[in-house]
Amino acid sequence: MTHPTGARGEPPYLRIVGEIRRRITAGELAPGDRVPSTRQVAREWDVATATAAKALTALRVEGLVETRPRTGTVVASRPAATPPPHRRPAPAPEGDLTLDRIVRAAIDIADAEGLSALSMRGVAARLGVAAMSPYRYVPSKDDLVLLMADAAFGEESYPADPADAPGPEDWRSRIELGGRTLWALYRRHPWLAQLGSLTRPLLVPNLMVHGEWVLTALDGHGLDPTTLFDVHVLLYSHVQGLAVHLEWEAHAEATTGQSEDEWMAHRAPALRKLVDSGRFPAFTRAVGAFENGYDLRLDALFELGLKALLDGLTPLIEGHPQD
Repeated sequence: MTHPTGARGEPPYLRIVGEIRRRITAGELAPGDRVPSTRQVAREWDVATATAAKALTALRVEGLVETRPRTGTVVASRPAATPPPHRRPAPAPEGDLTLDRIVRAAIDIADAEGLSALSMRGVAARLGVAAMSPYRYVPSKDDLVLLMADAAFGEESYPADPADAPGPEDWRSRIELGGRTLWALYRRHPWLAQLGSLTRPLLVPNLMVHGEWVLTALDGHGLDPTTLFDVHVLLYSHVQGLAVHLEWEAHAEATTGQSEDEWMAHRAPALRKLVDSGRFPAFTRAVGAFENGYDLRLDALFELGLKALLDGLTPLIEGHPQD
């Protein structure tokens, strides 16, 4: 694809800014429409992701676009009627850069575009600092991701005052609170569920806070250490196991340009072929019972699974004498 080349010697990111600005002012992109993501800009204009991130940052500074979590970058609701000619932004003073600002900028990128769009250069571009500046505060992207995870898990906590918390005998309410708190964090930051497996857990202090809350709820009910940890891991896997689909769906939508409903609509012939084959009668009966198709609701599945797990665990936990 060809693009306006702009003035001789003009930085590549300014040419990208000019073209996307033109699409917005010409009405090709309306308020609320998605603009190309960092990865799409990099691919379409054949530039580095840091250059793409710098262009989108410049458009945000102009007020032409805005970032919406799990949607990405969209045309602002009220873009400027006559956007000012873009001038190269002055670098932010290095003294204003802090580790907290770097971590928050990285979280914003991951929230909007997914963890795969994150890069150290992209964070620097978002903050308007030199590409290598973040390395003065954090040595690598892997280290940055751990700091991001710790900050994100630290956004929610639990009652410190015993008067505000369920009593030790009310283990179920404590676990429900822990599960729903984690689910809310994964909902807010879907990339979190991609970071650690059950066999290689993520060891950051603020995730341990959530684990400590659940272990405390289970403690004192006579469970041996292995059973105690088995139950804890089972409960955690329910939350994380559903949460991984939040990021997968966001990535699939960004990659294909199709919503979940649009994707399913395109596969209606394949579904009809399975139903008409006669090989899957139970599936056919279940599908036929829906007037408008099955609506996969992750929040409802989370609550259904949590209740089923706790109902099943009640005889095990309450069947042991408390200390």
